[in-house]
Amino acid sequence: MRQESETLEYKRSTSELKEGAISVASILNKHQKGDLYFGVRDDGTPVGQAISRQTLRDVSRTMSERIEPRVYPKVERVRLAGKDCLRVRFSGNDIPYLAFGRAYIRVGDEDRQLSARELEKMFLSRNKDKARWESELSERKVSDVNAATVRRVVKKGRAVGRVNFEFGSVRGTLNKLKLLRNGRLLNAGEALFCNDNALKVQAAVFAGTDKTTFLDIKQFEGNVFSLLDQAETYVKEHIDWRVKFGKLEREEIPEIPMDALREALVNSLCHRDFRTLKGNEVAIFKDRVEIYNPGDFPEGYTPEDFIKGEEHSIPRNPLIASVLFRTKDVEEWGSGLKRISKECAESGVKVAFKVLKSGFLVTFHRETAKELSPSAGEETRGKTRDKILALIRRNPQVTVEQLAKLTGVSAKGVEWNIAKLKVEGRLRRSGSRKAGRWDIL
Repeated sequence: MRQESETLEYKRSTSELKEGAISVASILNKHQKGDLYFGVRDDGTPVGQAISRQTLRDVSRTMSERIEPRVYPKVERVRLAGKDCLRVRFSGNDIPYLAFGRAYIRVGDEDRQLSARELEKMFLSRNKDKARWESELSERKVSDVNAATVRRVVKKGRAVGRVNFEFGSVRGTLNKLKLLRNGRLLNAGEALFCNDNALKVQAAVFAGTDKTTFLDIKQFEGNVFSLLDQAETYVKEHIDWRVKFGKLEREEIPEIPMDALREALVNSLCHRDFRTLKGNEVAIFKDRVEIYNPGDFPEGYTPEDFIKGEEHSIPRNPLIASVLFRTKDVEEWGSGLKRISKECAESGVKVAFKVLKSGFLVTFHRETAKELSPSAGEETRGKTRDKILALIRRNPQVTVEQLAKLTGVSAKGVEWNIAKLKVEGRLRRSGSRKAGRWDIL
């Protein structure tokens, strides 16, 4: 006989009928099917027991009456090593199952009672499609959707070969992306394409290795694609870069690989718990960069399960993940942590993944920053600010959007550099936002 496992339980006799029922509920809650044997020792040795019609009835009745929701297992006499034993074969998907009024979960070959929080999560997963925030109807209307973002998604998806239709209309595209129900926008559509929503990303730069003193702090708002771009730009502008000179041109190399950083940001937005009001966080410390998202990690799994590539994707928000997959912001299902780990290993950057009680944290350590020129990042930003000043000298009425195009820096990046110039006392704004001008001091 096989050893006891998460789907197999042995009991010496039906005198342990109550414990057997608990094991059945425990296994159902974890694996939705399994086997229970009476007349077998814990080590798998058949010892047999007397089995009458009454015995079969008692076992069957206990399983059906003491487990809720009800289960109706197959109870039968079997011969094992010449001994009469009793096998209970069961299955069910209506989790959570309670035995004698309490819920249990199978851990190895043991039955552990569930906490109130674990039981609540299991109740939510009982109708997970209906319980998902992203599948609920949004209070926003289709007219609230940012049409330009929808167009960009279709264009990008077609370019990478993951969208096989052309943009016709906002409503038609949302319908094809399964973001409408009976003509109404789903929460997933609101998060992906509405600028006016509850999503926020808190971003900050701290002076040391803790949150005692911050040097800069921002709060980003917008749809998922906008938040992704804003957060990525923010980190780019606050980490160190080194310059590598090639035969024909110089190359600026970040201390954290950008592909890994963007993957972490995508994951943090894609897999966050949208029901909580807590926002995502990007924290830049002297020795590390942290990317945090609220929401529990998949129950029963560790980051290592996905890094090894042995587990399949378990998206918290499959509709949102599907759209990000179409734009190739999600490269492959379930490959995010593995790709981050691989990119960092190839770049010599230490990365750590931590499951917290409130969410999930990715930490990029900045040890390699010691090997870079300490002033490399500031030198790059200083050159950007000098270029901005030179352009303002030529045209004091130049706009932020024009500066972004001329410098190759994002609009948010230009605004950040202008703010620094103002703090340094090198620049000020006169007049209104539309008709004003820049004054170099």
